[in-house]
Amino acid sequence: MKQRNPFPVVGYHGPELFCDREKETQKLSGNLQGGQNTTLISLRRMGKTALIYHVFNEIITENQSQCLYVDLYPTRSIKDLTRQLATASMNVIPQKKRSGKRFLAFLRGLRPVITYDPLTGAPEVRFEYTAISEYEATLSSLLGFLDTQGTDVYLAFDEFQVISSYEEDNAEALLRTMIQPLKNIHFIFSGSNRHMLNEIFHSSKRPFFASTRILSLPPISSDAYSQFINDRFAVHKRAISPEAISFVLEWTRRHTYYTQSVCNTLFSTGTREIDIQYAKIICGEILEEQEKTFLQYRNLLTSNQWQVLMAVAKEEKVYKPQSGEFINRYSLGTPAGTKRAIDSLLSKEMIYEENDSQGVYYSVYDLFLSRWLERQ
Repeated sequence: MKQRNPFPVVGYHGPELFCDREKETQKLSGNLQGGQNTTLISLRRMGKTALIYHVFNEIITENQSQCLYVDLYPTRSIKDLTRQLATASMNVIPQKKRSGKRFLAFLRGLRPVITYDPLTGAPEVRFEYTAISEYEATLSSLLGFLDTQGTDVYLAFDEFQVISSYEEDNAEALLRTMIQPLKNIHFIFSGSNRHMLNEIFHSSKRPFFASTRILSLPPISSDAYSQFINDRFAVHKRAISPEAISFVLEWTRRHTYYTQSVCNTLFSTGTREIDIQYAKIICGEILEEQEKTFLQYRNLLTSNQWQVLMAVAKEEKVYKPQSGEFINRYSLGTPAGTKRAIDSLLSKEMIYEENDSQGVYYSVYDLFLSRWLERQ
């Protein structure tokens, strides 16, 4: 029988395959069950969605609360948000139980169009109203219904920053007005754009100002991740040397998706004993597999943008991209041209802006691309 790979790269696969995050789990769970909404911020693929599901798993195990996850990344309007929330609710509320029957009766009153995925059988709800006010009323009704279930409801809106670019100029104010009177729904507003989320929740001019607790998601500690990797291999009677683990964690910078991806590939090879040299070979092969994709990126960028991207990758963190030292080291031209390139790369999400104890810095978003660029 084929062994199940203990290093999943997508989805949540239960507490056994979930690494650490004990402090974050305790904090997020404590906030929610204490009635405090939370803004969860991290880079993409750092594991925030898995953390949300991990906390939801604990909450559901402990009591009969309902937990809903709604991904706002593909939404562009209140109409889209309403559809996503209705679909998530229909997939979570058990249809054969009393609460499920109540929800279906309530939903039918909203005149939905319900379709089913031909592969998974999962339902998708949409509404075909002519006026935006009808979608607003439906969204308010959905939240109101969930609030009167007789139990706590935990609702995660992932990639929440997209609401600031909705077609409706008043989307933030509208949603805040709907949320404010709710007594039994507790929210997680998670996202990957720290700058935009800070604007939404820290600007006194915005509707969601000072309305949540803020929780940032850093990389998992080296000690915890090392132990996890070693144990997962050992459970399957496989061995990976401490030097190999240290290399993987340094090479992936403990960015959860990339660490999981490398370990997943190492496990998939079937090799019984993995040393540092073998780990380096596998990492090189991963970059070679994606080389054609990386070369396509070059065709989508100007020469200056590509040069700046490569320079950022080689530095790993760039604190002063317009400094003479940085520009001269990589022959980037002028400070103004470099700034335009940085702004363009940020808008294309090729690089991201973050801060640490030394200040604001820029790094390449795709770590595999970053490692490939370093070799050029």
